[in-house]
Amino acid sequence: MNESENGTLVPLGRDYPELRDGVKRICQDFPLEYWARLDRERAYPTEFVKALTEAGYLAALIPEEYGGAGLPLRAAAVILEEINRNGGNATQAHAQMYVMGTVLRHGSEEQKRRILPRVASGELRLQAFGVTEPTSGSDTTRIRTTAVRQGDEYVINGQKVWTSRALHSDLMLLLARTTPLDQVQKRTHGLSVFIVDLKENLGKTVEIRPIDAMINHNTTEVFFENLRVPVENRIGEEGQGFKYILSGMNAERILVATELVGDTHWFIETATRYANERVVFGRPIGQNQGIQFPIARCYAELESADILARRAAALFQDGKDCGTAANVAKLIASEASWHAAEACMQTFGGFGYAAEYHVERRWREARLAQIAPVSTNMVLSYIAQHVLGLPRSY
Repeated sequence: MNESENGTLVPLGRDYPELRDGVKRICQDFPLEYWARLDRERAYPTEFVKALTEAGYLAALIPEEYGGAGLPLRAAAVILEEINRNGGNATQAHAQMYVMGTVLRHGSEEQKRRILPRVASGELRLQAFGVTEPTSGSDTTRIRTTAVRQGDEYVINGQKVWTSRALHSDLMLLLARTTPLDQVQKRTHGLSVFIVDLKENLGKTVEIRPIDAMINHNTTEVFFENLRVPVENRIGEEGQGFKYILSGMNAERILVATELVGDTHWFIETATRYANERVVFGRPIGQNQGIQFPIARCYAELESADILARRAAALFQDGKDCGTAANVAKLIASEASWHAAEACMQTFGGFGYAAEYHVERRWREARLAQIAPVSTNMVLSYIAQHVLGLPRSY
């Protein structure tokens, strides 16, 4: 427990009511109908992202010396949670927070000064993170995208998939293999991270193809053919990229877990409101235990997910090992949001299928968290091996 500014005890981190109020005010200008239209049109929330940027929320984690607010991860998590709690979709903007962190923690001073102030101001968008490939899936060490050094440049060839927001990002953080897998002692070695200028190379050495998916996630596959990237755009040491992206992945899982806490709030609040208003057989359906109990159980799961997400953010902020905490928080939060989505859909009954109530859209969005940014089974494998000491399963 930590003590807040007014002396009250709050669990593992501040609640940032001033941030919540500010984000809520922005969300009021982008109601559920706005997100429904984007879903139908498979469009990017340009206006919403612009409003967040102008208010400084997407620069929350960027230090003040680079034009940001210099806030801790917990503050960024609160911003994203509040977006989802108010019916929005923070996944369309959250990447800028954790991708930026890789540059901040492992980039050179020149890279930070060249990129971060422009990201903070909104001049540049850093929303794309190229890691996953069609053939390797979750086995990141077996990616086939290569970066071969030729003088002061690297020549990159390969393909990425499920690279969300690439069409709406100026820059991409790209993981590529700089030393062949059969030439390294550990398979996590020989991978490097690069800052790629997407806009400059799009239609030349970079091709981006949208993927038509179940939800409007603006996800794509990206192809690189003899893309030339200057050496000064490599982050950190050559061959050490895998460990650089791990810290970014932990931040991503913590932020996503807190977004899912926001989703769970929305489903519970929406279901509760409808259960109190909907009258069947002469009484509110919320009077029936068959409706009450699933929603009440979701609230209990919400409390657990919230505490775990706060704890993971606190460990991350203190620079402590947070891999297990981040994975567990994401796992439990994804379960909580999905159970709440199911309970909300069941509460609405047939009307839950009607687009006008927005439940079916948010129900579809909630399902993604069982798969990405890390699948439930991968988290369970991590816990089994690294926490319980069971044999490696893959």
